[in-house]
Formats: sequence, C-alpha cells, structure tokens
Amino acid sequence: MDPATGKVAEWPSPGGGESGPYAITAVDDIIWYAESAATPSMLVRFDPKTETFKRWPVPSGGGVIRNMTPTLDGGLALACSGVNMVALVEIGGEERSR
Repeated sequence: MDPATGKVAEWPSPGGGESGPYAITAVDDIIWYAESAATPSMLVRFDPKTETFKRWPVPSGGGVIRNMTPTLDGGLALACSGVNMVALVEIGGEERSR
C-alpha cells in the first residue's frame, strides 16, 4: 500500500497459491519471507521497486519457518521450527545494492 495515495497492489507468491507464505521481514527496502508449504521451504526476496521476486531453497528444508528477523549485520535469522534449527542468511552483493 502506498500511504501517500492509498493505492494497494498485490503480487502472487512465486511458489503459487499453495506455497504457504509465512515469516516476513524487511531489510532496507526489500521484503523477505518464507514459502513454508513448499518442499523444501523457500526463502523469497521481493523488490517492490522493480516488482521482481527471487527464490532460494532453505538447505535444511526448513520445516515451517515461523519467524524471520534482520540481524545486526544486515542479514537474516530464520527460526526453522520443523527441523529444530536457526538459519543465518548472509545478504551480500547485488541483493544489498538495490
């Protein structure tokens, strides 16, 4: 939603209607979330300026990623409750430069 205009836009998750988007956060102007119903779970990056998505599989499979938060160094911490692990994601290169 654009607070200045009240305009609302929606985009389908790249994993489809059954991908189970969950655990969402923002780093800089980029939106990050997990598709927890995908097998394996997928980490999704959405750039609202370019309206583009990128996806990466969570190496452990992730189970249901219920929480995601930015780290002090600009990365992400994911709570992978289905596999009893915490995943640390380093965001670098072109992902941070946009």
